[in-house]
Amino acid sequence: MAREYDSQLLESVAVRRRRLRDGVLFGRARTRRSLDEGLGRFLGGTALAAVVCAGCVGWSFVSERMGERGGYSTPRVHGAGSGASVTPSVNGTVVSGR
Repeated sequence: MAREYDSQLLESVAVRRRRLRDGVLFGRARTRRSLDEGLGRFLGGTALAAVVCAGCVGWSFVSERMGERGGYSTPRVHGAGSGASVTPSVNGTVVSGR
């Protein structure tokens, strides 16, 4: 008997809180509209995933630009002539060819 009363009390408190929240969010139109909590969680999760993805891309870009030695690595042209092509390699050396 006591457990039924406790569960009934908890349920009535939850309903009251939901009604108060809907009243604050929607005003007089709270009976026509209700907040879909699943949609809010989905949008929040999507925004969080986008921020994490942007952070990973930024970290990758910065670490690639800085290199392992801690400085910016810029390709240098070896050889003279206007037809020289520059191809940077993985270890920081530059391969020049025509």
